[in-house]
Amino acid sequence: MQPLEDVFAEQRSNLRSARAALARFGELYTEAQRSEMPGATLLTGAALISRTLEATVNNVHHEVMTAQPGGGRPPDVLEEAIARDLRMLARGVRQRSIYQHTIRLHQPTLAYVDATTRAGAEVRTLAEVFERLIVLDREVAYIPVSDQRADAALEIRHPGMVRFICLFFESAWSRSLPVHGESRPRPPRVTQEVQQAILRAVVSGDTDDSIARRLGMSRRSVSEHIRKVSQQLGSSSRAQLGYLLATSGWRWDGQDPQSAPETTQSTQETTDGP
Repeated sequence: MQPLEDVFAEQRSNLRSARAALARFGELYTEAQRSEMPGATLLTGAALISRTLEATVNNVHHEVMTAQPGGGRPPDVLEEAIARDLRMLARGVRQRSIYQHTIRLHQPTLAYVDATTRAGAEVRTLAEVFERLIVLDREVAYIPVSDQRADAALEIRHPGMVRFICLFFESAWSRSLPVHGESRPRPPRVTQEVQQAILRAVVSGDTDDSIARRLGMSRRSVSEHIRKVSQQLGSSSRAQLGYLLATSGWRWDGQDPQSAPETTQSTQETTDGP
């Protein structure tokens, strides 16, 4: 099992790569706008976005790639999606979707996954936050304009931009874990990765509410994860927990290292003063 500091280093590297990818994408988009090249269209309004997506999905021939952050999806959305996706899969279209690990505890989403994977879809999950996206036939992509604007999306048809988004998806896909519907238990690695993501956020100083939103889970679940680790490390405060996580060599087998009690004691003395 990896020490926490190694996990942090790996995740920081992944985050830097993702940020560099998004920065490069922004440069491509700006270049396209300045040169008045066709390939990026702003869609405003939920109705227009829905109509555009429906028309494009109905004409897809080969492959659909989607990333859906935010945890389990609403039942009414899933009901609409399952009929559409089963029709698409019946036409021989390959469908790959990435969600966050927390959908593995959401029965409506698992029922959708079970039905679509039986029809040939592929579904995987990740712990970390990623952007919502849809790519069709590697020719057109849809991405949100910003987190603050749910009623606006970009339709991307510029070949260079679409290729870049596809590479971003493939990178996330290679790091994700398969989901097999309702009948299979959660792999232990899933629980470990969720805990890693929560504790990285604790070290970064994020609140429980912020962590819950990012990971698509309830605030209560986040608090329970943090409480258990606090007990294991002997932490008496959030600040002390963050310090201990960053310095104690915490390992992901669920056991705190032998050095942790000594670290905890010295930290407590420092906290309490002479």
